[in-house]
Amino acid sequence: QVHLVESGGGLVQAGGSLRLSCAASGFIFRINAMDWYRQAPGKQRELVAGFTSGGNTNYADYVKGRFTISRDNAKNTVYLQMNSLKPEDTAVYYCHRRPLYGVTDLWGQGTQDTVSS
Repeated sequence: QVHLVESGGGLVQAGGSLRLSCAASGFIFRINAMDWYRQAPGKQRELVAGFTSGGNTNYADYVKGRFTISRDNAKNTVYLQMNSLKPEDTAVYYCHRRPLYGVTDLWGQGTQDTVSS
């Protein structure tokens, strides 16, 4: 079965760090571009960071310099290292596989990250 399973969320104080992991299964991970999105209460889901299969990364302006996306194709896993966390980073974070060659995109179930002030 095709799955994305996030882990690593939790409660942290402002200024702290969290590392999210997203384990993929059921598809050829290395050829797919992967993203992290987040959705805060009452807000739309927004792109946080992306990592193409070719190794290019992109970040939302509000996380540049604080968050780092990485991937380990041998482990079929994409990571999001989040440093210098702020209360406004509180959200459910979702792993996302971009559509490719007619195959639709795919979402994980999300992991809650809460940053206390």
